[in-house]
Amino acid sequence: VQLVESGGGLVQPGGSLRLSCAGSGFTFSNRYMTWYRQAPGKERELVAGISSDGGNTNYADSVKGRFTISRDNGKNTMYLQMNSLKPEDTAVYFCRVQITWRAYWGQGTQVTVSS
Repeated sequence: VQLVESGGGLVQPGGSLRLSCAGSGFTFSNRYMTWYRQAPGKERELVAGISSDGGNTNYADSVKGRFTISRDNGKNTMYLQMNSLKPEDTAVYFCRVQITWRAYWGQGTQVTVSS
């Protein structure tokens, strides 16, 4: 199982970024997928989740209305569109998949929101 995130970077407050998570080594289209983030000195927190067919999504209250999670099962890729970014969104963003009893994580991509 491999998860590879991309799309992070430095953006000004109010700006946008789109993160991608490419999955391989498992049947991507069968799995619920999630985005997490971890800010310096803080615990890793759940940002958003999406069902295997993309029909159901869930968001942390802190990102509702600003972030959109989506997926393209034909490309084995999940996305996180982040709009109206705030300095408090600064973190390393990770994608995660749970397969039976084990959780798999990507290496993370850094998002920094600063003027």
